[in-house]
Amino acid sequence: MKRNWASPHSQSHPTYIKPSSHRSAQTRSSSRRRSPTTTMPSHKTFMIKKKLAKKMRQNRPIPHWIRMRTDNTIRYNAKRRHWRRTKLGF
Repeated sequence: MKRNWASPHSQSHPTYIKPSSHRSAQTRSSSRRRSPTTTMPSHKTFMIKKKLAKKMRQNRPIPHWIRMRTDNTIRYNAKRRHWRRTKLGF
């Protein structure tokens, strides 16, 4: 038995209308957020370099001897920052 593909009753899904390519490209580019690292120049100013150095020093685990002290409640550095998940914002 042959099916009549042109029949409106044989279509189970509504027809899909593709949006214009210009509009979808514009929406795609505006929805993409740029991270601060991609816009940062390779030649850094001295102030930015000092801030980056300070953040590198802060971003380390606590020393082991601090954990071993008597009556110590500090177990880990709560302000640790992952380089990919959390950006500095400058």
